[in-house]
Amino acid sequence: MATDVHGPVTPGKAASAEPLSASPVKDGLRDPAIDPIRDPYGAVVRVEELTRSFGGRAVIDFLDLEIQPGEFVALLGRSGCGKSTLLKILAGLDRDIAGTVLVPRRKAVAFQAPRLMPWKKVWRNVLLGLPGKPDRAAAERALEEVGLAHRADAWPKTLSGGEAQRASLARALVREPDLLLLDEPFGALDALTRIKAQRLVDELWQRRGCAVLLVTHDVEEAVLLADRVLVMDEGAIAYETRIDLPRPRDITDPRFAEIRGQLLERLGVDAPASAA
Repeated sequence: MATDVHGPVTPGKAASAEPLSASPVKDGLRDPAIDPIRDPYGAVVRVEELTRSFGGRAVIDFLDLEIQPGEFVALLGRSGCGKSTLLKILAGLDRDIAGTVLVPRRKAVAFQAPRLMPWKKVWRNVLLGLPGKPDRAAAERALEEVGLAHRADAWPKTLSGGEAQRASLARALVREPDLLLLDEPFGALDALTRIKAQRLVDELWQRRGCAVLLVTHDVEEAVLLADRVLVMDEGAIAYETRIDLPRPRDITDPRFAEIRGQLLERLGVDAPASAA
């Protein structure tokens, strides 16, 4: 089946219950513009018994997942465990699946590579793919929010790595998403730029109030940003923990180090003695 979508989700307001109708459909897939589906359980994301196979091998194997409105969830796991595949399914980019997937209609994704079109100025990249004829002001508001308004007329090749990633975030934010999907967006950044980008995402999430799913290999990043951290293994969610630490988080906090150590252990990595 394909990815199903329900209507826009407003933080603090549960989605109204509607039956999961099998019609109408378009090209064999449900058309959300005609038949919006709302999750009767109030979750912004609900996944049940999701399976995705490649060449007969199940990369995702009967996976279940729920994300609540406004929740920040980080997803960890070894390379090849299916993290990015899951994110692509939630984004609607991979529809060759079995199981049930409910996501909001208003969603956006930012990848590790900013994927900016080199022949379009930054502000035009931000509006890329939006329906209708959005005006430049919408792009400028999103760029202002990520601290890049002064680069609106720049060409992508003139941007630094951090600036390009902020432009990618602006392109996601201009869509006013109820669900923001981040696929290792800081992986290609240097250490200092990465710290700044992490702080920016934290600030944007707290300001916007949308649900976030962050796919990352960085355990410290997951504990720093997330309300809840999931560990994926063999195509399913093998472990999860809630991060009940005050924000902004302090990586020198002994509780931070304890949670990081537990997650590293779950990932099969021995934590340094100093972090224990």
